[in-house]
Amino acid sequence: MSLTLVPLLASAVPWATEGTPETACRTRTPSVACRVVWNVSHNDDFTRFFRNWLDRPLTVLIGIIVTLVVALIVRALAHRMITRITLRMSEGTMSEKVRERSRTIFDGSPALLNQRRAQRARTMGSVLRSIASIVVMGTALFSVLGQMGVNLAPVLASATVIGMAVGFGAQNIVKDFLAGLFMLLEDQYGVGDVIDVGSAKGTVEAVTLRVTRMRDVNGVVWYVPNGEIKKVGNESQNWGQAVLDIPVDIGEDVEKVKQLLKDTADELAVAPKWDELILEEPSVWGVQALAGDAVVVRLVLKTAPGQQADVSRELRERVKKSFDEAGVVVATPAAAP
Repeated sequence: MSLTLVPLLASAVPWATEGTPETACRTRTPSVACRVVWNVSHNDDFTRFFRNWLDRPLTVLIGIIVTLVVALIVRALAHRMITRITLRMSEGTMSEKVRERSRTIFDGSPALLNQRRAQRARTMGSVLRSIASIVVMGTALFSVLGQMGVNLAPVLASATVIGMAVGFGAQNIVKDFLAGLFMLLEDQYGVGDVIDVGSAKGTVEAVTLRVTRMRDVNGVVWYVPNGEIKKVGNESQNWGQAVLDIPVDIGEDVEKVKQLLKDTADELAVAPKWDELILEEPSVWGVQALAGDAVVVRLVLKTAPGQQADVSRELRERVKKSFDEAGVVVATPAAAP
């Protein structure tokens, strides 16, 4: 700086003294970059050139880089925390040793449970990580725009209007996603479960946040939006129950029929293969109804989840053989008026 300019600058700026970064940068609080340039060069003209043409862009660039780096670190930490939390939620809070000790046949296949837990963790983790990424990176984007001098008021107003328009146009999709998220969090059903949603019944093949895919006994694949499921019946949670209503002729001895049914069910309960599917001792509840010329006797077996249909079919075959050997006549109940 020339000797004639320093006195003029000092008179105009009382705090400016010759040979300082404040004088060269012409500000009471020079930026870090301007101070570094002055300390390295000790040249007023070069420092002034840097301050006028490079200081602001470099400061903005450094701010943008720092903001993005911090955002990426925060997003990575959030993703890691979400992954750990969702895995713990899907596996349960008890230890593996206690879980294995308390597991019984009606808990389902361990492989199926692992698949179901993995799917829940994968789906919930994906959604939560996406939400975390949107929040963190969106905040970082607005911070970068503010550092670049962009007026954010019109941007926020436009984003609000667009968000409202998208929200009104995608209400069903939002409803499906929210219903799917709560369904996964509450573990209402999973892959391999047999469920009845009213409009369709079958085995669940895939569960996403938007839709549930299931296949019925005829092999038809149903795609049911989660938001359309008002109620769901799950036949595969914890245990199932095979309920058989056996109609016999009105003239048959009811006690004899009950004893035949009890003996047949007890034989099935201890037979190989079936002893693992029947969880408790079979129970004959007694006469369920009187229908025309028939007496309906009810027989109940507690089974492993999803196995009640197979147990019922096998038991019907054995009951038919027992009745034939004992001479018991199976009747046809009269149709209800």
